Amino acid sequence: MTTSNNRTSDFDIDPIFLDRWSPRAFNGEPMDRTALLTILEAAHWAPSARNYQPWRFIYALNTDPEWDGFVGLLNESNQVWAKSASALVLLFSDTLSRRNDGSEPRPLRSHSFDTGAAWAMLSLQAVRSGYLAHAMGGVDFDRAQSELGAPAGFRAEAAVAIGKLANPADLPDHLKAREVPNGRKKLSDVAFSGAFPRD
Repeated sequence: MTTSNNRTSDFDIDPIFLDRWSPRAFNGEPMDRTALLTILEAAHWAPSARNYQPWRFIYALNTDPEWDGFVGLLNESNQVWAKSASALVLLFSDTLSRRNDGSEPRPLRSHSFDTGAAWAMLSLQAVRSGYLAHAMGGVDFDRAQSELGAPAGFRAEAAVAIGKLANPADLPDHLKAREVPNGRKKLSDVAFSGAFPRD
């Protein structure tokens, strides 16, 4: 059992897994580009099927001229808080396996799974670097595809806000109560020996 960040695991794990959470209250402090690239460096070392590395990271810092355009790709409910992040990253995955032998590209079944592994590495390196990251599905994915120039066969998967914590009191009232690290189901509710349990 490990306790950290007002969370307790069923078994002993590294505290970084409990320290990682998805806040909405960011302080808007500018982020050094090297700090962001360090986080993305860790993400791109994620495992992938046949080492294909289908993920792509399209990013903007809040000091970049593209910032407002990136914020505008988010649903309004996410714009409210994500505009105060230090960086936004759009994660894309290549849905096709493109070989160098001239053969036709084939569907890549693991593209989302592998890109999810990259997101996990990103979120853990953010904690290690003194930041926190919050992934979002509330994105205008069609606009993200076109406005960010995604090549054919690439799929927008999620957006990630990265920054340093601010006072939760700065959030709109409807978000303040949610600004705490949440728990998890018991391990026994999601991990089963041999097969799914029968009712």
